[in-house]
Amino acid sequence: MKDKIFGVLQRIGRSFMLPIAILPIAGLLLGLGASFTNATFIETYHLSSFLGEGTVLHSLLTIMSNVGGTIFGNLPIIFAVGVAIGMAKREKEVAALAALISYFVMNVAINAMLVLNGKILPDGKIASDVLQGTIDSSVGIQTLQMGVFGGIIVGLGVAALHNRFHTITLPNALSFFAGSRFVPIISTIVFMFVGILMYFIWPPVQNGIYALGGLVTGSGYIGTLIFGITKRALLPFGLHHVFYLPFWQTAVGGTATVAGKVIQGGQNIFFAQLADSAHITHFSSDATRYFSGEFIFMIFGLPGAALAMYKNAKSEKKKVVGGLLLSAALTCMLTGITEPIEFSFLFVAPLLFVVQVILAGSCYMVAHILHIAVGLTFSGGFIDLLLFGILQGNSKTSWLLIIPCGIVYFFLYYFIFNFLIKKFNFKTPGREDDDEDTKLFTKADFISKNGKNGKESDITSMLITKGLGGPSNIETVDCCATRLRVTIKDASLLDERSLKATSPKGIVTSGTGVQVIYGPHVTTIKTKLEAFLANPIGYEDFLKDLNEVKETKKEEEHCCCCHSHEEHTSNNILLAPIKGSVVKLQDVNDGVFSSEMLGKGVAIEPAEGKVFAPFDGEVNMVFDTKHAIGLSNENGLELLIHVGIDTVSLNGEFYDVKVSQGQKVKAGDLLVEFDKEGIASKGYRCVTPLIVTNTDNYKEFNILTEGQVNVGDKLLEVK
Repeated sequence: MKDKIFGVLQRIGRSFMLPIAILPIAGLLLGLGASFTNATFIETYHLSSFLGEGTVLHSLLTIMSNVGGTIFGNLPIIFAVGVAIGMAKREKEVAALAALISYFVMNVAINAMLVLNGKILPDGKIASDVLQGTIDSSVGIQTLQMGVFGGIIVGLGVAALHNRFHTITLPNALSFFAGSRFVPIISTIVFMFVGILMYFIWPPVQNGIYALGGLVTGSGYIGTLIFGITKRALLPFGLHHVFYLPFWQTAVGGTATVAGKVIQGGQNIFFAQLADSAHITHFSSDATRYFSGEFIFMIFGLPGAALAMYKNAKSEKKKVVGGLLLSAALTCMLTGITEPIEFSFLFVAPLLFVVQVILAGSCYMVAHILHIAVGLTFSGGFIDLLLFGILQGNSKTSWLLIIPCGIVYFFLYYFIFNFLIKKFNFKTPGREDDDEDTKLFTKADFISKNGKNGKESDITSMLITKGLGGPSNIETVDCCATRLRVTIKDASLLDERSLKATSPKGIVTSGTGVQVIYGPHVTTIKTKLEAFLANPIGYEDFLKDLNEVKETKKEEEHCCCCHSHEEHTSNNILLAPIKGSVVKLQDVNDGVFSSEMLGKGVAIEPAEGKVFAPFDGEVNMVFDTKHAIGLSNENGLELLIHVGIDTVSLNGEFYDVKVSQGQKVKAGDLLVEFDKEGIASKGYRCVTPLIVTNTDNYKEFNILTEGQVNVGDKLLEVK
């Protein structure tokens, strides 16, 4: 039961992400428009000549403000459609249409009940005995003020009807209305009655929501602390969206009268005040208590934790770890996306996450105590701080107080993390044991084994599919900002080793609900996975090849035990296959190659577009996209020459391969010609990694030539 509830909540949480995704652009438009059309701002900075009323810029900014305000004003119907799309398992476009229709139907039914019972008078005015703010206009219909709850009710209801009836069969006479066409029909009927029921049900719910909001608000700073701790603690489970959204968008987060209109929800109150900022002395810190504190730990605190992890990394790993943590810290500071940092320690040192939850929760309370009132759209990064804090002025937001608070929290995070990492020897990034995380197989094994199905763009999807138990075991696929969210049919088929081979930041499982954390690029992974699942050609061959890889590795391990000491320590000298500049793999600036996920080696920045054989050997594979070639020599060394970064997307354009699979070659034989300028014109880099894909068979990798290198120079010694 617990796992089933988790799975449902996970699906609901991910369905919120589509409508939430529109908030940043809406906030950007509203923030810029409201800021630069504010009369006080224009007068203070003497900008009336080109921002004053009547100017082109003022007109454009006014339109931007209105567009942003319209999105915030119509969030209920946006959530209705977005949640239906997110929760529908198939034919999502039908669910979207049904949700749109149902939202209108439900509110028209509510309106009719309000009119019939005298709550709305014949002239359209609201009766005097109706509690102020409980009836409002939504999409032009006077209805009960349900906020995004109304949209969520429609979205969830329509999705349930859609998943139940989108494959229904009807008698021949009615067969035209069968299948997906039946969904809008049944939804219309159902939500007409839902609207009638809401007339009786929602007013008591409204009273309860107001009471809950009052309870949280009445708890003062302790209530804010509890909110902050709870929100951050739910992050690993992906359920934080379900928790905080009511506080942001409904009366649970409080109500306020702005410009003569009752506004519900902390985020809505802030943006209503922003739109009416000319008449606001200071934005409400009671409304922004649910997010202002995020700027403190996202811009300052977590980067302090990243610095502590970097400081404690092993010296030989600091360069790689530094690049990864710097990227994660900048992402956190600029956009407020915290998962890249948090998931770097969550699974290896849960105690550090407990510390993070407590510290972050206290930031919400501190911001509330200091009356910091900075709004946000998605998360508390510098971009939102600039728009909704700095540009609004310190007198209205008290944003300057974030800086001293942030400095204090930076050092708190740094010293606490530094102490705990050393005290408990946590294996944070860069502190892992060198022989840890041994996998039965890796992506490199598959690439080096088979070129037929070896397109890199498919391998990750295949490994994910295998990890999830195969195509038939995958029920739904979706993602949020940083994690792939999947529902599977049989949890016993889950293979975490295969998932780990795709280098995720972490894996969270609960029954049939699986979350694989990849970071902000997860949307690309999801898109490729869905495309593969729609047509999983080559998957059976992929499984067969993996089995061959396993057997090969077992044979290699057995042979290693049988070889003499001299054979085991034989050296391989690789000659430079390209003229150019030698680049260490760590400096390639590509996650796959720099992290040595595919294996150790070296790279060359080409000076000309020709690749030659670096030793006597055999061509094991030629990729269909011609951008990569696999070679092996008589000593068993396997080498992957990968011409360019991400150049698989070019589908062979600009490449001319001179050899074929199975062909014997001598050192210096021409393998590939490529058009450097053409590749660069498409926005791709030509730096060429040379990867020893069976790295585990060797102990030492010594670069023999640095700086400029010519074809045939001794480049790399492998022992």
